[in-house]
Amino acid sequence: MPDDEKQPGVPPTGTGGASGPTGASAGASEHSERGAVAFSPVEQHRPHAPTVTGRSREGMFGISGSGDTSGFGGLRLPAYAPAPAERPYGGWFDEVVDETAAALEEGGLVAFDEAVPQVTVDRGEMTWYVAREHLPALATTLRDDPALRFEFCSGVSGVDYGEGIPQQLHSVTQLLSMTYRRRLRLEVCLDVDDAHCPSLVSIYPTADWHERETWDMFGIVYDGHPSLTRILMPDDWNGHPQLKSYPLGGIPVEYKGAEIPPPDQRRAYT
Repeated sequence: MPDDEKQPGVPPTGTGGASGPTGASAGASEHSERGAVAFSPVEQHRPHAPTVTGRSREGMFGISGSGDTSGFGGLRLPAYAPAPAERPYGGWFDEVVDETAAALEEGGLVAFDEAVPQVTVDRGEMTWYVAREHLPALATTLRDDPALRFEFCSGVSGVDYGEGIPQQLHSVTQLLSMTYRRRLRLEVCLDVDDAHCPSLVSIYPTADWHERETWDMFGIVYDGHPSLTRILMPDDWNGHPQLKSYPLGGIPVEYKGAEIPPPDQRRAYT
């Protein structure tokens, strides 16, 4: 039975799969010679609370007392956030974690659990929640280690989960290994009052414009970026339009004798 049938949603690791022609990474033998730590399970001690990426919602647009009779005002959506994953993760995910932990340790950089406080596997995708001070070292390891080879940064974007969520701003980096055909997501959680994240432009030059877009839209400051200027909005624009706190604006409109208020007065998106 093919691997992808045995593990739905997880990339295959057989012949020609994500782990190379033999199902094992090219650097497996090299790392095996370094010591048993290369493929030993990484102990997961997660002292902090799980990362919150969702919240419960009530009503269609988060408002109440509008006299709505359509039934949408009665909607109740529970908070959803993928739980921290437990070992084994499945597929090639365990191999990547073990190889990264070994490379970080051998380089004398940082323990994996310190750099990555939480690992989440959801819908066949792996996300690492990264401590921002360790992001450059982790990204360099993922790019340069022969058993990892995440050579390409396919995108950097932002998320604002809204008020009431701890560290509601997230900087999201998408990495791709063209060698092993693997994808990995790195997320850094930030406070609105301290929205600083290390730039990855010196490691992945393709992150240049993506970090500018994320700063332009979300206000995340990428420290070390060579030219962090606006790229979508005019240079003299005030604010960052994709923040949940950004006003929707608009003007009141008269329609058949009634006045419809602007969007920011009739709907709540936070």
